[in-house]
Amino acid sequence: VQLQASGGGLVQAGGSLRLSCAASGRPFSTLGIGWFLQAPGREREFVAAISWSGATTEYSDSVKGRFTISRVNAKNLVYLQMNSLKPEDSAVYYCAAGATGWGTSDEDDYGYWGQGTQVTVSS
Repeated sequence: VQLQASGGGLVQAGGSLRLSCAASGRPFSTLGIGWFLQAPGREREFVAAISWSGATTEYSDSVKGRFTISRVNAKNLVYLQMNSLKPEDSAVYYCAAGATGWGTSDEDDYGYWGQGTQVTVSS
């Protein structure tokens, strides 16, 4: 599975961005997809995840109510809509795919990772 994350950029606090994760190489509708972030000097952290059907989603407490994960299986795409962005959201964001089909917060459930896209939120 190849994953390509895009949509990052520079935005002011309170603004919005939409990240996209495009997948290829395996039937997309069988994959659980997660988003993780990594800020300089910190461990990679879970952000959001979605199951293969889109019926189940999970969010970290820090983004709940501000971020929304969704998917369009017909287009092999997963989106992360990020609203009310804060400077502490600044990081490289990675999408990951898991063959189990369930979106989870556990990095070990994901066998495929994209290259990351930088999000910078200015105060």
